[in-house]
Amino acid sequence: MDTKKVTWGILGTANIARWATIPGMKKADNCRLYAIAGRSLEKAQSFAAQYGIERAYGSYDELLADDAVQAVYIPLPNDLHLPWVTKALRAGKHVLCEKPLALNASEARAMYKTARENGVILMEAYAYLHSPYVESLKKDIASGVIGDVDFIDTAFVTQGYKEDFRLHKEHGGGAMYDLGCYCTTMILSLIDDEVSSVHASAEFTDLGVDMLTTAQMRFQGGARAAFTVGMNLGVGSNSRFDRLYIHGSKGCIRSDVEYNQEGSLRYTIYAREALPDGTPAGEITREVFVPQNYALEVAQLGRCISEGETPHISEEFSVKNAEVIDRVLAAIGY
Repeated sequence: MDTKKVTWGILGTANIARWATIPGMKKADNCRLYAIAGRSLEKAQSFAAQYGIERAYGSYDELLADDAVQAVYIPLPNDLHLPWVTKALRAGKHVLCEKPLALNASEARAMYKTARENGVILMEAYAYLHSPYVESLKKDIASGVIGDVDFIDTAFVTQGYKEDFRLHKEHGGGAMYDLGCYCTTMILSLIDDEVSSVHASAEFTDLGVDMLTTAQMRFQGGARAAFTVGMNLGVGSNSRFDRLYIHGSKGCIRSDVEYNQEGSLRYTIYAREALPDGTPAGEITREVFVPQNYALEVAQLGRCISEGETPHISEEFSVKNAEVIDRVLAAIGY
C-alpha cells in the first residue's frame, strides 16, 4: 500500500456521497477509496460497482472491523451521527462526519472526547470552508479593505424536499440543521468573537420541523449578524436563493454565489478607500477559481492523518457552532 495514501471507507450510501464526496475522493491524490457499507449488501455492491470501490459490506459494523480501513466518511442522517461516529472512533478510525456533526453541543463535545481518548482525528464535513473562495473573503477582510466588520447578512433557501429524513424531527430534520449550519459557520468564520445573544423565529410544519427560520446574532465586540434559511422557496421548481453581505466601517462585500460551488466564483468589494495593494477605491470584482471542495476536504484530513497537519475544521470551531445552533433552536422552540 502506498503509505502516502489514506485508506477510506464510507458508512452509508447517501446521495451526498454519490454526487459530491465520492467524486471528491476520486480527485484527492492522497485518498484510496477502498470500502463502502450500506444497510443492504446489494446497495453497497451497486455503489462499489459504479465507483470502482474494492470492498462492499452489508453492515456498517463489518466495515469498521476491517483493519485496512484507516478513515471513514459518515454521511448518515443527523440522528445517527453520535452512535456511528462513536463506534468508528472506538474502532480506531479517523472520521470525517457530514454536517451538522451533532444534534447539540453536548453530543459534539462527547464525540471529540472519544476521539482524543482513542488517539484518532474527528473532523466535521463543511467542504465549502476549504474553498479558496472563503479564504479569499477572509484575506480581504483581514487586509482591512472594508475596515472592521460590523454586520453580516446571509441567506440559504431551497426547496424540492419530498420523502426525506430532513422533514422528520426524530431524524434531526429542518431548515436550521440542514441549511442554517452553513450560515452560522460562515458568520463564525468571518467574525472572530464570542456570541453574546441570539434571537430567532420560525415557521414549522405539521411534523414539527422548521421550514423557514430567521435569526439575529450579536457579538461581544458589538458586531451583528442575521440570516434566513428555508426549505420552502417558491412553488413548482427546484430553485434556490443564496446571499452574503458583509458590511464594514470602510466598505462592504456582496456575493450571491452558492457557498459550495466549484469553478470560477465572483464577489464584489465596494471600498471607500484605496486597497493596501494600491488598487483605487470603488467597485472591485474578485474572481476566484475553486476546484472540487470535497476533494480539498478529503485531502486535508488525509494530510492531518499522514503528515500531522491540523484539521481545518477544529473541535473548538465545531463546538462553538453547535452552541449557536442550540441557542437558535431554543429560541424558536424546536
